[in-house]
Amino acid sequence: METTQILETIRMIEEENLDIRTITMGISLLDCIDSDSDKACQKIYDKITRAAKNLVRVGEDIEAEYGIPIINKRISVTPISIIAAASADEDYVKYAKTLDKAAQAVGVNFIGGFSALVEKGYQFGDDRLINSIPQALAETDFVCSSVNIGSTRAGINMDAVRHMGYIIKETAEKSDMGCAKLVVFANAVEDNPFMAGAFHGVGEADCVINVGVSGPGVVKRALEKVKGEPFDVIAEVVKQTAFKITRMGQLVGRIASQRLDVPFGIVDLSLAPTPAVGDSVAHILEEMGLESVGTHGTTAALALLNDAVKKGGVMACNHVGGLSGAFIPVSEDAGMIDAVNNGALNLEKLEAMTAICSVGLDMIAIPGDTSPETIAAMIADEAAIGVINHKTTAVRIIPAKDTKVGDMVEFGGLLGRAPVMKVNPYASTDFILRGGRIPAPIHSFKN
Repeated sequence: METTQILETIRMIEEENLDIRTITMGISLLDCIDSDSDKACQKIYDKITRAAKNLVRVGEDIEAEYGIPIINKRISVTPISIIAAASADEDYVKYAKTLDKAAQAVGVNFIGGFSALVEKGYQFGDDRLINSIPQALAETDFVCSSVNIGSTRAGINMDAVRHMGYIIKETAEKSDMGCAKLVVFANAVEDNPFMAGAFHGVGEADCVINVGVSGPGVVKRALEKVKGEPFDVIAEVVKQTAFKITRMGQLVGRIASQRLDVPFGIVDLSLAPTPAVGDSVAHILEEMGLESVGTHGTTAALALLNDAVKKGGVMACNHVGGLSGAFIPVSEDAGMIDAVNNGALNLEKLEAMTAICSVGLDMIAIPGDTSPETIAAMIADEAAIGVINHKTTAVRIIPAKDTKVGDMVEFGGLLGRAPVMKVNPYASTDFILRGGRIPAPIHSFKN
């Protein structure tokens, strides 16, 4: 690298919150399947602690040697509904506790994969895993859970959508943090390094390293230098900036891969905000000329940002995957919180923005008395956006107990704080109770 590029990267790290958001090791548990759940759990613990024993140390060594902050070290595993289906256990909390124990032993921040894939229907272990989610998340500290309820090729499993409405309510009742570790997907991807939705797909290698980059502050600072310029210029600046960020992510991934003797998987290009000042996707959009995120023009600005990030990233790295784009989690983005509090941003506008961004309704607090059917209907709307548009969408929503609209819910750390948002008061109960499956869209048939 040229001296100017090195100095520029140092400045990005020191002044603009540039970091590697996560190194995530994906581990297959398919060889841990056993009809005896005690034996299966022992195999799971042994494999995770063996494969990931050096993950945290290697991450810390790379930080120290290269001066690149690596915020999280994480693990994703094969969906546990697949692994546990061989046993006769009535619930799978035991498996979640095993994952938690293994995560604690190797020192990672989170472990994802207490998951089920039910976009077209339930297999033996799926119902039992989903019913175990509330208790599993209440009794563990590091475990994250996800359920895929729809896909462009399969349509939307409305029975699963209804089920998840009730599971989210029960999870909120059992623990304050449980819903922050639970996400409902349409078109879930198998190589996502970000929590809470990470799991290790069955099409992946036995063990891989995936990297999630960040850098909203870097993009905003770059746009400050082109005030008043046309959108062509903005797109080019974002693209060039994303190129540099992704190059750094690829460097870290390659080094971690070599030192851990594990194949390098992908770089996820997502701009992931944090509660830190100057690390907000909302502020990038406002730098384009919006008085507040949420006003008219927000969706167009987000579309430009997301597309330019992807164009810059794919030029920088051959193996791009995960979600890749811009995240808009309300609780983790100071600009989003401000927009909700000043009345510029509501759930309906957020839903429109999710047609463009990487995920969906993410880390949003709603009143605790919201009905399960209303939550299910929110999931259905997001799934429809993903299924029709060939993209990943998700819902990570928190019915906050004993709260009303306008209250603030504190999560702490990277999860931040969330204002409780107003939900449409009109019922969707009869719609949700129909069940069945919304068919796949006609344009899904590509063969």
